[in-house]
Amino acid sequence: MTIDLRNYYTGSCKELAWELDLSGMELGGVKPFCAPVKIQGELKGSADSVEFRGTAFYSLTMPCDRCFEVATQNREMEFFHVLVRALSDEEDDDGEFVVVPDDQLDADQLLTEDILLDVPSKFLCSPGCKGLCPVCGKNLNQGDCGCVQEQVDPRLAVLKDLL
Repeated sequence: MTIDLRNYYTGSCKELAWELDLSGMELGGVKPFCAPVKIQGELKGSADSVEFRGTAFYSLTMPCDRCFEVATQNREMEFFHVLVRALSDEEDDDGEFVVVPDDQLDADQLLTEDILLDVPSKFLCSPGCKGLCPVCGKNLNQGDCGCVQEQVDPRLAVLKDLL
């Protein structure tokens, strides 16, 4: 969605709602966005900037990084950006402004970047996921496997004798 910001530098305000299709995006060898991202936002303008805020609702469907079971998580991400036409040198030390010199904001691109930064680096099916047994490979979320887990690295066996 491309938004013409010239209308908002006059101080106007507008609510927006649209869907963003990220179904073709691949992360870690899988395509986690099975449903469109739903975005609700608001543009509020002033003489020298436009505030762009809202919420993105999306679902991730990926294999768990510990047990490899496919899981779906519904996520909600709030965003806030201050859009400006240009910056002076000392104005953007914190990186809090988005420069839109031609007054044409590509909202899809901006929010795609925000969503990708919101995706967890380690995707887990649940916070308490136990993962796989390192000996037999059984999913420990489905029950104990009975394997003897007390295997010591031979390089560290000397340290065990100290205890």
